Amino acid sequence: MCDSRPTSASASGGRRSGRSASIAVESNPLVRGLRSLPPTGPKAAELLRLEADYFARNAERIRYPAFRRQHLFVGSGVIEAGCKTVIGGRLKCSGMFWTVRGANAIIALRCNRLSNEFEDYWEARHARAA
Repeated sequence: MCDSRPTSASASGGRRSGRSASIAVESNPLVRGLRSLPPTGPKAAELLRLEADYFARNAERIRYPAFRRQHLFVGSGVIEAGCKTVIGGRLKCSGMFWTVRGANAIIALRCNRLSNEFEDYWEARHARAA
């Protein structure tokens, strides 16, 4: 989906709430390992803390084995290729110049057309205007 309407998964950010999120972080071997490393000085201690906090904060986003089991892509190549095809193929033609507003409008139309949500897009747009 290329428009700005949130889906149920994106509305919550895909995060677990409350106790289950903290249990998942506490059981993360990478975060536990980073927090258990003895720092060699104050600068190293701060770097270890920052890295452990980063991985703890993003634990839900970096569950690559679970994503692969679901046959989801975990690399950026597929997304980059999609952007090149969907967006670059339309906006980067010879002699074309776009304002940000115009480019965003064309991108929204193209994404909705290619994802078979064209009619939904227009219905939602019409409902917002009313």
